[in-house]
Amino acid sequence: MKQPETLYFPASEWVPNHPFLPVLVYRQIFELRERDRAHVFERLFSDSGWQGLWRNGIFSYQHYHVGAHEVMGIAEGKAELLIGGPGGASLDVTAGDCLVLPAGTGHRRISASADFLVIGGYPPGQHADIETAAATPGELKIIASLPIPKNDPLYGAAGPLVSLWREGGGR
Repeated sequence: MKQPETLYFPASEWVPNHPFLPVLVYRQIFELRERDRAHVFERLFSDSGWQGLWRNGIFSYQHYHVGAHEVMGIAEGKAELLIGGPGGASLDVTAGDCLVLPAGTGHRRISASADFLVIGGYPPGQHADIETAAATPGELKIIASLPIPKNDPLYGAAGPLVSLWREGGGR
């Protein structure tokens, strides 16, 4: 079981980010020789109860979600992402990496290879909205109180997300 990197982001201009949960970055979760990484990500996410699975890229404009945490498995290619809003951090991702963004975390694609493919999804009962403006006080409350998933999207109930996020990210 791979342990993720944890990245914390304070509010950045109009992007709220999450007040206490870190972004989780799992690097190279399986061998690059795996032929159908997209299918493997879909199976792992589905088996862990994550829903609303999608295949696509990542928007080129900064946005965040109020109503859902989000998992993104990099199935093909590579990209440079801006995580954490306009004042956030550049993050290079390649096929086999996986990100879990807590609600409120800003993200956008800066650049990507032509074959860039992402598999994404959300915890049960959560639904992504696309926010491109400052959060209202009510939305900030939703972000801070959104339930922590019962399962890590890669490793299920025993996965690192569960313990890291229940401890407030281990700060």
